[in-house]
Formats: sequence, C-alpha cells, structure tokens
Amino acid sequence: MNEKINLVDHSKILKKVDSYLFIILLVMIACFFTWSENVVITRLIKVVGRMGVLAASFMIYKMLLNYGSVDSLKWKNIFSPLLYIVYLALGFVSFMWSTNAGYSILQWFMTAQTLVFCYFFVKCLYLLDEYFHGHSIRLYNLLGNSVFVLILIFVAGMWIMPDVFFRLTHGGEEARLGGYLMNPNELGMLAGIGIAGLIFDLYRKHHKWWTIFKLLLLFYGLYATGSRSSLIGVLLIIVFHIKQSTNVKMKALLVMGMLLITPVAIFKVILKGGDSERIEEVMSMTGRLPFWKALINEDLPREPLLGFGFMRIDYKEYFQSTHTYRGKMTHNTFMQVLMNLGFIGLTIIVFQMLFTFKAIAKEPKEKKLMLYSLLIPMMINSFTEFGIFGESNYGILFYQLVIIYIAFEQKPFLTRRQKIHLKNKRPDLLVD
Repeated sequence: MNEKINLVDHSKILKKVDSYLFIILLVMIACFFTWSENVVITRLIKVVGRMGVLAASFMIYKMLLNYGSVDSLKWKNIFSPLLYIVYLALGFVSFMWSTNAGYSILQWFMTAQTLVFCYFFVKCLYLLDEYFHGHSIRLYNLLGNSVFVLILIFVAGMWIMPDVFFRLTHGGEEARLGGYLMNPNELGMLAGIGIAGLIFDLYRKHHKWWTIFKLLLLFYGLYATGSRSSLIGVLLIIVFHIKQSTNVKMKALLVMGMLLITPVAIFKVILKGGDSERIEEVMSMTGRLPFWKALINEDLPREPLLGFGFMRIDYKEYFQSTHTYRGKMTHNTFMQVLMNLGFIGLTIIVFQMLFTFKAIAKEPKEKKLMLYSLLIPMMINSFTEFGIFGESNYGILFYQLVIIYIAFEQKPFLTRRQKIHLKNKRPDLLVD
C-alpha cells in the first residue's frame, strides 16, 4: 500500500494549483480586452487565449483527479443551470431567423465556450474543498487578484501612455480610463468585482495590509473610469457588508472608507462637477431612456415573440430612430434579450435568475455573502451596459461562475471503482 500523503506533500500541489487557477482566470478575463487596434491580432488573441485557458482548466481538473481526487459530484439547484442552457438552446435555434447569422453564431459560441470553461474551473474548486481540507484557495481571492493585476496595468498605463489608456468623451473635455482597450463602464464594473472579492480577504485577515493596498488601487482605478453605475455598485457592496458584518472593526473600516469616498465620488463622478447639463444627462441615463422607448415602440412590435436573432436588435446592423442615437446594442441586458429572443427569451432568463437567487439564499453564509456581493456590480452593470445576458463580455463569465458554483454537491457515497482509486492514490482519505 502507498504511504499516506501528509499535509506537506499537499502544500506543493496546492501552491501549484493556486498559481495555475489564478493565471488561467487572469488570462480568461484579459481575453475580453481589445489589446490591439489590428482586428486580426485581436481576434487571434481572443480565440487562442480563450481556447487555451479552456484546455488549461480541463488539465488542472484532470491533474487533481490523477493526484487522488474523485469526481463524485451530483447536480443540485438544477433549474438555474438548466434554464441557462434552455436560453442558449433558443439562441442556437435563432440562427435560422437572424439576418446576420455569422454574428449570432460568433456571439453564441463565445458565450457557450465560457460556460464550458466555468464548468471545469468550478469543478476544480469543489475537488479542492472535498479532498484538500483546510486549503486556502478561494474563488473570491482568485477573482480579486486577477482583477487587481488588470487594473494595475491600466493605472500604470494611464501615467505612462495616457493616449492609449484614456478615452476622451464630451468633446474632449473628459478623460476616462479604458481607452480603446475597454469601455470605461465595463472596466469600472471589473474594478467593482475585484473589490467585492478582496473584501472577503479582509474578513479572514489574509495579508491584511497588502489587501487594503489592493482595494485602494481598485478604488482609484474605478474613480478614473468615471463610471457612475460602477461607483453606485461599489457603494451598494459596502452598504451590504456593513449590514451583514458582525465584526465591529470591519464595520468601522467599511464605514470610514464609505465616508471618505462618497462625497467626492458623487460630486466628481455621478454629477460630474454639478453642471446642469450633466445632471440632465444623468436623469436620462445618458440618452438611454429615449433609445429604450424607441426600441419598444418601433422595433419590438416587428418581432415580439422570438426577436431578431441571438444578439441582434434589428433587421439591420444598427437600430436608429428619429429622436435617438444609432445603436447596435441596447445598453441594458434585459432589453437586449427582449430584442434578440423576444418575450419567450425574456421569460426564460427571468425565471433563470429567480431560481439562481433562490439557490444562493440556501448556501452556507460565507458562500452566500460572496455570491451576493459579486452579483451587485453585475446587476448594476446589466441595467446600463452589456450585462450578464448581453454581447460577449466578462460580466457573462462572472455570472456563469455563479451559476455553476451553486450547481454541485457531493454524493453521499462512492462507487467501488472510486474507492479503489482513493485506496491507491489517497489512502489517508478512505474511510472504511
């Protein structure tokens, strides 16, 4: 019989797996950016990078199995992932009536590919929980650190190459972090996801002062994007933690941080200095409300039940009304689904979200709080940008991670073959 594997031996593979999971998540998120103005290079990075990390997540999953883990997971909260698959199935069928099937297929493929990546990535986390008790690898830490590295690149870039990392808006009067690499509002949402994740490192006192530094840099990056919606999302995250936390010191730290950032953030980011035209702009959600009204009144009646095809909002490439701007996407994920898959698609995703929230409410406290915290910036972003059901973006990636993370649980027993595998690889875990 093999010698029992002790904790020192485990620390080697845990360190390796932690690094691998961090790197592939970092690369996966980075593949959503436009790193080159050359379309061919950008597409090559996206295709090779995304398929590469998908293969890498599968290899880490196999590595954990070969080391001595057993995939004895079974499905739970089945309606959340099932309805998401139904949504994708309807999107697949919509290729038949999409007026640009090539674009619909590309968007569908990227969304489906991300789901498969999340499937193996989350399974790795479950195997770690079941067969490496006491490990310190956490999804929120992996997300927080991945986002920190990316925002650090942008913060450094805004000083080194401002022409690349800044985007000028309002006739050149305003510079927002993001440049052509990423929409500033999407980058702001990403910073919000990082903040939502790293706050949990404060709870477990994981490298406390280093974590505080990372949070401060993420706040600075968020401020530089000038994203109103993302700022509101982060403020809601802080309020959420203040209400939920039983740690007096943690509450005091969060309240102090909120008191410091709120006045400046509201005046400089939300109201943009208090100019009356900017306040009017906020009230109309930067022109989105008239655009949505035109879509519902003019475009929706043409294809009310099944829409215009996956990620299509009109028969043409762009929708334009007399009194609105010209747009290819709706800047609202629910409106996007309504236009591209009609009322049938919207009904599917509404019930999918209801089952998801219901499932999260039944999870253990830490997991439940983490998932709710991650959902706050995603949901805020979904009302004003691409969102969790929009065109391919990392908001979809994060939402799919949530869906898969609530979809598994361990079976109460192992098969004979699985017991033999454990006996050969990990006899220290086998209970007679």
